[in-house]
Amino acid sequence: MDEKMIKTKDLLTLGELDRKQIVQILELAIKMKKDLKKGITKPVLKNKTLAMIFQKPSTRTRVSFETGMFQLGGHAIHMSAQDLQLSRGETIDDTAKTLSRYVDIIMARVYDHSTIVSLAESASVPVINGLSNSFHPCQILADLMTIKEKKRRFNGLKLAWIGDGNNVCNSMIYGCSRVGISISIATPKGFEPNLQVVKECRNLTEINLFQDPNMAVKDADIIVTDTFVSIHDKPGRLEKFYPKYQVNSSLMERAKKDAIFMHCLPAKRGQEVTSSVIDGSQSVVWDEAENRLHTQKALLALLTF
Repeated sequence: MDEKMIKTKDLLTLGELDRKQIVQILELAIKMKKDLKKGITKPVLKNKTLAMIFQKPSTRTRVSFETGMFQLGGHAIHMSAQDLQLSRGETIDDTAKTLSRYVDIIMARVYDHSTIVSLAESASVPVINGLSNSFHPCQILADLMTIKEKKRRFNGLKLAWIGDGNNVCNSMIYGCSRVGISISIATPKGFEPNLQVVKECRNLTEINLFQDPNMAVKDADIIVTDTFVSIHDKPGRLEKFYPKYQVNSSLMERAKKDAIFMHCLPAKRGQEVTSSVIDGSQSVVWDEAENRLHTQKALLALLTF
């Protein structure tokens, strides 16, 4: 493999990467995607093993990482929290040190971000955040790849985030700031993104916070949303978002005519987005989901090689 390793041991937030490193990942991902369509695969991770730790359920994260390691000639091991001695009292530090003696890279999908931080601090091998309550960097790499494919550029674009200023939104701020996309975020009061992340990234790109989604989507090139309610949220949460923050045809019409719609999935149709939007001609959610595979393959190759 000719590419040089990106200059970070771990990927926990996306803030670890600069524009050059993100572009490097995206360029390799696009190349890998084109090669795969031609039936070309290169076993650059032959005899390498990925340990996948899941404290939370997953569809896209598990399948894309496992498939990606297979296509790169490596092997992936799936472990739920119950499969590990964590469930019987072993510390995350001891788990990280042990796994580092067996595998070449670790991906973890956890509840609390402090868990992935501790894992990375104690592991001697690279650690990738497959999702925590604070950040979701792998999703944003796929989002940026999708934007690059559809818009052919980053500079001069405006992205509107509608809904909850959650983990995906926090990493989206990092991603947009690195590549030069301005971002407008509309959330209910009390559901803003991490303000420290906003403050950190404002010197790199324009970031505007609103409570009115109509203001956020004005002249937007990309509109993004995520679920309003997860299985662990308290009753009454949905009413703070719905229907004001739903992405529907009326809201899409306030953006640019060629605006695209994105969602990290799974979607709760009829809540954060209508079926007419997610199934409509402006939706790129399935390309976005596919690109998780390609960006994560590039990331695995660059971190591990």
